[in-house]
Amino acid sequence: MMLKVKLRRCLLMTLSISASLLSHTVSADTRVNIVGLFSNKAVLMINGGRPQTLSVGQTVDGVKLIAADSSSATLSIEGKTKQLGMGQAASVGETSSSSNPSVTLYASAGGHFVSECKVNGVPLKFLIDTGATTVALNSGDAKFAKIDYKKGEPVQVSTANGVVTAYRVTIANLKIGGITLSQVEGNVLEGGFPSVVLMGMSALSRMEVKHQGSTMTLTKKY
Repeated sequence: MMLKVKLRRCLLMTLSISASLLSHTVSADTRVNIVGLFSNKAVLMINGGRPQTLSVGQTVDGVKLIAADSSSATLSIEGKTKQLGMGQAASVGETSSSSNPSVTLYASAGGHFVSECKVNGVPLKFLIDTGATTVALNSGDAKFAKIDYKKGEPVQVSTANGVVTAYRVTIANLKIGGITLSQVEGNVLEGGFPSVVLMGMSALSRMEVKHQGSTMTLTKKY
């Protein structure tokens, strides 16, 4: 009888520890999608749940609204500050312990996948562009990310504005959510085009891309 009691206690303790570890894993993975923006308020979907309206200063499930207007919202997600526009999403801690980290993006109202990346540690907006051969940046963003693009090889590239000169560079570090890519081929174009970083195939080919409806999941392959 005593042996059965001890076994039962050990089982309950094991289940308790497992539940605690599972709870920690879930809380470390926070996904936020912006579905509405107003003055000092934002409508958020947290981890795929129902839309919730937060006022500035309010915190729900580890997500705090710091500021908001009709164009963007500034959030603190698990202690990390993110600025997102309408239809954009952020993921903090997603599968960070995995050897194949992934991040989920949500389509904007226009059907485009736009979010934030870090180029050499500098935050920049990016747009998924499967038609682009490489990652493409304008010269202002390249300078902001401390890329000495004039040392790159001049090449001719086709754009919506015609054929222009770009500079072929190697981006030392490119981070999208929990995914970090090193030594990524890129092109830098003089002037203000493109207005956001175009995430082309030199980066996308190193990730598994799953597109379903209004969501896109990127998973690092190598």
